[in-house]
Amino acid sequence: MTQQQPLALVTGAAQGIGYACAQALASDGAKLVLCDINTDGVNAAADKLGNGTVALTCDMSDTDQIESMFNTIESEHGPVEILVNNAGIALPGPFFETTLEQFRKVIDLNLIGTFAALQRAAKTMVEKNIEGSIINMSSINAVVAIPTIAAYCASKGGVAQITKAASLELAQHNIRVNAVGPGSIDTEMMAGVNANPEAMKTVMSRTPLKRVGEVREIGDVVAFLASKKASYITGETIYVDGGRLGMNYTC
Repeated sequence: MTQQQPLALVTGAAQGIGYACAQALASDGAKLVLCDINTDGVNAAADKLGNGTVALTCDMSDTDQIESMFNTIESEHGPVEILVNNAGIALPGPFFETTLEQFRKVIDLNLIGTFAALQRAAKTMVEKNIEGSIINMSSINAVVAIPTIAAYCASKGGVAQITKAASLELAQHNIRVNAVGPGSIDTEMMAGVNANPEAMKTVMSRTPLKRVGEVREIGDVVAFLASKKASYITGETIYVDGGRLGMNYTC
């Protein structure tokens, strides 16, 4: 990465964890491009960040749109030096009622979209000798499973392995690839749990720190991994989960 204002792309950045990642990277001096399928949301996020932050609309499950987005960014703003692969969905539901269409929808976005963006960003980094940093958003569900989100678990397990495989290939180019695995974080995805005392009791029973995490705490770890402070870290998934993975609770 260059010493002056590296260009960072954050996917799924209209709100929640993605926006928190963008905030943290902005605080560290990065120039930002935000993308999201929600046009109004990503435009509003870019406006809030200011400082020339660019907003683009992209469906990260569509590889043609991903290619087009990178072409636009490179022609108008320069090469991406930091990529935060954050866009994702869960689509929870009973195991036996999950359709193959729903399963594929989750895999297409969370896993294939992550790989396509990682690969595309890395190609330019290699061509231009950029010592970049790529951070993928995994989950504790890469390790522990919940039957009502089987596709999500499969996708995030895949993200963890793609992170390792890509890190091995790209290490020779001094491009680092890592992942962050959030636990229970206070996002819209957790809104139903927050409103249900029994569900929250279950969450607290499996969280040693006895609180849900804040999106800022994920953003801070992403910014660390993007920085020179993490210059000897690659192929790792850092789990930000309040201690949950040290326990045997899964639901």
